[in-house]
Amino acid sequence: MERFADRRVLITGAGSGIGRATVHRILSEGGTVVAADISSAGLAETAKQAGAGEAERLTSVTIDIADEDSVRAGVASALETLGGLDALVNAAGILRSAHTHELSLADWNQVIATNLTGTFLMSRESLPALLDSGRGVIVNFASTSAYFAHPYMAAYAASKGGIMSMTHALAVEYAKQGLRAVAVAPGSISTDMTTGRGPGLPEDSDWALFGKLMPLLGDGFADPGVVAGVVAMLASDDGAFITGTEIRIDGGTHA
Repeated sequence: MERFADRRVLITGAGSGIGRATVHRILSEGGTVVAADISSAGLAETAKQAGAGEAERLTSVTIDIADEDSVRAGVASALETLGGLDALVNAAGILRSAHTHELSLADWNQVIATNLTGTFLMSRESLPALLDSGRGVIVNFASTSAYFAHPYMAAYAASKGGIMSMTHALAVEYAKQGLRAVAVAPGSISTDMTTGRGPGLPEDSDWALFGKLMPLLGDGFADPGVVAGVVAMLASDDGAFITGTEIRIDGGTHA
């Protein structure tokens, strides 16, 4: 199946986790990809894992999505490499956890700047090329935390709720120009962000509050590939009638 044989895709957060899994999924379906991340080491590992015949369709660019100048330069470089753009996948994001009454303004601002403002900046800079494509797609990353309680993650939840709302606005604003905008809301996915104390949970966290955050399917948190498969569907013609909505991918955690 080569749904992306003639498609050019820019993917952020491509140096690890779901972003990396999405890069490999799109490449496996024939796509030409620019992988973007703030970590050059992460991007190098993503490139190293590319399969036979895929490396020539993969280029990397280092972007700090929270920095406007970095986004402008990085997207311009990606567009020059690709010669246009058919899909943007905004997978990059960070998580900072704390008791809300102890959350610093610096941490709050960093989460909002990276997750919400970064998604806006990447979308804004990519929109002209996506509109020129005539079949452009933006896939944004919300989270189950946007509408289900995830304790100690107020900033993260706020940023993801904002992304969800922005996605709806983009879908309506540009529908007549052929653009689709859709969000995925992952939950219970095994990444560096969710492993152990990866989220930086407080030492005195009440673990009973997480009792309802385990998926019904499988034996625990799922591999990032389960999200990458849904992203690939949404960014391809198989998702041609899907826009202005979000798809929850959590194994029934919040059923």
